[in-house]
Formats: sequence, structure tokens, C-alpha cells
Amino acid sequence: MAARGRCPECGSEALLEDAHYAQQQLVCGACGCVLSEGLLTTTYSDEGQLREVAYSQSTGQKEQLKRCEQRGIRRVQDLCKVLRLPSVFEGTAVSYFQRALQHSSFHLGSLEKKELLVGCCVLATCRQHNWPLTLGTICSLLYAKQELVTSVYLSLQKELGISVPALSLKDLVKTHLNSFRLFQPAEDIPVTFVEDKEALLARTMQVVELASETWLVTGRHPIPIVTAAAFLSWQSLQPAARLSCTFTQFCRAAGVDLPPPARLRLKELCDILLRMAAELAWLRVLNLDKKTVVKHIGDLLQHRIFLLKNAFCDAEVEEQAGAARAEDSSSDPQAVPDEGRPTEGQQKAESSRRALLPPCLLHPRKRLRTAALSASDAALTGDEPISDGEIEQYLRDPEEIREFRKAKVWQ
Repeated sequence: MAARGRCPECGSEALLEDAHYAQQQLVCGACGCVLSEGLLTTTYSDEGQLREVAYSQSTGQKEQLKRCEQRGIRRVQDLCKVLRLPSVFEGTAVSYFQRALQHSSFHLGSLEKKELLVGCCVLATCRQHNWPLTLGTICSLLYAKQELVTSVYLSLQKELGISVPALSLKDLVKTHLNSFRLFQPAEDIPVTFVEDKEALLARTMQVVELASETWLVTGRHPIPIVTAAAFLSWQSLQPAARLSCTFTQFCRAAGVDLPPPARLRLKELCDILLRMAAELAWLRVLNLDKKTVVKHIGDLLQHRIFLLKNAFCDAEVEEQAGAARAEDSSSDPQAVPDEGRPTEGQQKAESSRRALLPPCLLHPRKRLRTAALSASDAALTGDEPISDGEIEQYLRDPEEIREFRKAKVWQ
């Protein structure tokens, strides 16, 4: 039987009077929301005392989901549909959301935190199934800050005890390149900008592996590195038509954002390529720069292991030679100061063949000032006697332990 009014949840006018366990209830036919409920007895003691209780206080309500949980489950399902995830993922993400709501940290949390919990459950499910989904994608879909999503995501893993593997660099490259618009012709994209997806993916993976082997990835956000590697790979596949394209134009054509650190990562990658090109005789005579070296990325990647090995060996030889020159100059005080000093051309050659070291060693930041030592700490010299109770901590060799036990017996 239809009734008048509107549903407070969905605004529908399809309100029905339904007899639930022989008790009249007003239910929305569109979303199933119960607007009003009748009274019923639930236990033998209630029936014996002729007491009636509301349905929300009965055992039947415990079998029903709360509104907040229903809304969250719908959000999980909608997010899985937007990402086109398999149905198995949807069931796992829903179960994580239901388990998380049982904890006080989420059950008593704000609506914003519960909204972020929806995305974190989907993200954890995708990571467990090795599905390439990044934290940035979840943040963009939920219009949330990355710091907030990260905190909820870590809290979810801790409360539920979920073991989530980290996203591999290879999967991250695939996911990021899938968002590029350079694989199909379009009106706003020049014909020379269109590239084969598999070719660009393979070349970008090689450049990212090169960056990983030269410490450019360690401790840094991967997206700027992947973006810079994709730009160099894209240029190297058709250098004649693409060398004039700037980094900004490439990102605009690909339809992706240009992260601020990406320009620094691009410069570092070009420096590594120039360092490798200096090891090849047929490239050393060409006087390559950061633009022209892009033409030879294919050759450099083909001989990557050999070139990096030579670069490291040359760095060690140059370091030993520099130490020997410094020792000779200090041992011979009558030597001419300018003698043995490299010329301007030699300095330029040495700078192009500088050592391959982590960026933190090539460009060290200013270290924080340490606090001044107290009077008792400053008085310590390291020659203080060791007490009998602490000496066992310094014994490592079994022979030392036996000698120490013999000494204790003699005492």
C-alpha cells in the first residue's frame, strides 16, 4: 500500500507500508530505507511480561546493516566499477570495509575518514592481487590529500593485520603510461607525437632500470622519474621529429601533469647518459650534449652493463690517482705549485668523466648542527676501565670467553 511523503535518504516518493513480522512498517521502495517501524516481542521473557520492543532494539535489527555501513559498501562497489576491477576484488574490499568499521578508530571516526577508508580498502585489495593501482589514483578519485589517505591506509593495515606487498617499479611504469594519450591519433596531437605503446613501455622500463642502478630512484618519489624516463624514451624513438619538443609540451600532449621534481630527474638522467657516452669511442668524438645524446639512447642501453662497469672502474682509478698526486705534492715541498695541475681541457674532460655516486654524495646537503656535549660526555676519552658486569658484552670470540671464565676462577 502506497503512502504519502518522501524518503529522507533518496528523496523518492515510492513509500510503502509493509508488514514485517506482522508489524506495519513504512519502507522506501527505491532504496529500502525504513522510515517507521512497529512494535514486536522478541524473547520469551518479554512475551511473559507482555512487553513490546521496537524493531531497532530487537534481534532482527542485528541482522541488518546500518546506514553508514550500507553507504560505505555502495561506495566501495562504485569505486570498483569505476576502476573496472574484477568481481573478486569487490568482495574482498567490502569485507575489509566491514571489518574495519568494527574497530573504534574507524567506527567512531568522521565521515571524511570513512570516505578515505573506502579507497584504502580498494587499494589494499589491488595491491594484494598485484593489480597496478597507485595511491595517487585513489587520491584523485576521492579528491583527498595524499597525506590523509596515507595515514588511513597505514592505520588500516595495522588494525586489520593486512599484509600488503609494495607496488613494483615495473607495475608502476605500466600504470603511469596507461594514462598517456599518445598511443592513438587525435585532432589535438600531431602525427609525429603518436607512438606505439609497447615500444615506449619497453624503452621506458630500460631507462627506469638504468636510473635505479645509478641511485636516482632510491628515497625519491617514483612518478617524476618515470615521467622523465618516458620523455627521453619517447624522444629517442623518433629523435628527428621530437628533439624540438620540450618537456612541458610533451606532458601537455600526453595529458599528464608535470611534477616539479621531474625537471631535476631529467637533468640527472641526461648526466648519466653523457657519462656513459664518454665510455664509447665512437660517441666520445661527437661532443654530445644533453639534447644530442638522446639520439644514442638505444646504443647506450644496449651496452648498459659494460658502460656502467667501466664508469665505476674509471671513478676508482681517478680517485686513486688523485690521492697519489696529493701525497706526492705533500711529500715534495720544493715542487712547483703549478706543476702537475691539469689544464682547462683536462679539467673539462675530467668533469665529463666524474664518478658515478649517489646524489646524496655528489650534492650533500647542509648537516644539522649537533648539540653541544655535556661536561661529563666531553670528559670521556674511551680509555676508561670496563666493569666486570659489562665486560661480557665485549666478548665475541669463544677463546676470549674461555679465558675470561678461567680468570674468574683464579680470582
